[in-house]
Amino acid sequence: MKKFIVIAGVAVATLIVLGAVTNYLVKKHKKSFSPEDQVVFQQGELEIKLVYNRPFKKGREIFGSLVPYGKVWRTGANEATTFETNKNLAFEGNVLKKGKYSLWSVPGQESWTIIFNSEYGQWGIGADGEANRNPDLDVLSVNVRPVASPREFEQFTISFERVGEEAEMVLIWDKTLVAVPFSF
Repeated sequence: MKKFIVIAGVAVATLIVLGAVTNYLVKKHKKSFSPEDQVVFQQGELEIKLVYNRPFKKGREIFGSLVPYGKVWRTGANEATTFETNKNLAFEGNVLKKGKYSLWSVPGQESWTIIFNSEYGQWGIGADGEANRNPDLDVLSVNVRPVASPREFEQFTISFERVGEEAEMVLIWDKTLVAVPFSF
């Protein structure tokens, strides 16, 4: 009887270890298709750090198809994109307080909504296939207009650009460019 309990215990422990290793490898494999990247914007004492995963176009139709219009998108792949600032920022006259947020967007043909949410660290898609965002925790939304780019961008990219005394967070993918102006 003791032998059976020991063998059963070893079998259960082996299954747990194999499950953990498999889970790790699956996540790592998925991430290799949309590698993680970090963008840092510094201006004087201001520092913004954005961490996101960068999917590739791979011949697919992106906005309006892979990323549907009118639905919340995690603004990248895998985990929800995080946006962290050490200073208050102003978007369209509304203040985003210093802190760490998840960054979401609702793409549209004529307008995009950029959403800062106080919850972060979650996987970007829930079990139901929808964005894993609690709208009750939204702290700021900004509406901006997309611009058609003559150049096609294979990999989703977020950057920051200085524009006079202000700056822009720029999202680019496929033939779409979205600039989100802010001041600090």
